[in-house]
Amino acid sequence: MNGGNSMTEMEAYKILLIGNVSSAISGTHVPDKLPIRVCAGMPDGIEAAVKNSFAVIAVVMADAATNLRGGLATLRKNTGARILLLARMYEEPRAMELVASAGNGAGLADDYVICPIRIQKLCEIIHRRPEAVADAQTKIRRLEKLATEDDLTGLKNRRYIREFARQIIERAGRDNGRVTVLIFDIDNFKHYNDVYGHAAGDEVLKQAAFLIRRCCRSHDAVGRMGGDEFVVVFWDDPRCGPPPAGSERRSFTADHPKEAILIARRFRRELKKTNLHLPGANGTGVLTISGGLASLGRDGSTTEELFAKADQALLDAKRSGKNRIYLVGQSENDIDKIE
Repeated sequence: MNGGNSMTEMEAYKILLIGNVSSAISGTHVPDKLPIRVCAGMPDGIEAAVKNSFAVIAVVMADAATNLRGGLATLRKNTGARILLLARMYEEPRAMELVASAGNGAGLADDYVICPIRIQKLCEIIHRRPEAVADAQTKIRRLEKLATEDDLTGLKNRRYIREFARQIIERAGRDNGRVTVLIFDIDNFKHYNDVYGHAAGDEVLKQAAFLIRRCCRSHDAVGRMGGDEFVVVFWDDPRCGPPPAGSERRSFTADHPKEAILIARRFRRELKKTNLHLPGANGTGVLTISGGLASLGRDGSTTEELFAKADQALLDAKRSGKNRIYLVGQSENDIDKIE
């Protein structure tokens, strides 16, 4: 990438990239006809944007986290450039907020893309004429939804959840953050399919998905792994502030974060209050689940280890009579027995 000030005749597509580009963009070849300037930080980026004329300013969100909103507001006020956010998966909710509104009806950014993104793809997005951008981005969002969401429940799919967990664990390693994985399935789900049919079974899955999404915090990642197995990735969103007073930061000897346990308990209570209405004379009942919780540090240090430990705790809960959620490595491991 060209870090200098030289510009070609393609003035309409001058690009300013702000942040650690190597962490957000894969591929190193930049077409010669695409003049690019790179600034490592937001202050330098703002100075360059004010002194020069750029058509597009792309900002790596992770590298401007401390004052992202203020920096974007300054860029919006002092330049006429189109502002594009380069967001990791876990930053997507914030990126959507920044694009939607700045509080006065004007978006602080015009759009975002999920990274890492190949440089060729980024160049393709940047090269589009302004009038074609909205339509193109609508198509991209539609394709992203098909690639990352479960079509039955609307939750995230297996591929998305595992990559999300990998990114969050990587981030937690840098910031001493907390991550807990909950894996659960629906007790006796085969019975619903066998007795009431697959359409009724699908309704059970959709109802469980709706309830768990409603019980979780907006930043937690909720997904369907396949069949009747679901997963939640709980993590510390810095926008929500530090953990509650008295709750420890994640360490190799710390207890499971209480927030995840409280949410899991809330979900089970909601299930107990929800009556199923299925076809037939006996088509009523209550959903129960069995699940396992595993936390970063205490139970594992990688996505594979946490998912394996949570899955093993789920199996232990099943063997112990179902309708319960177990922690890993606890003498009293049913969450209903934890103070």
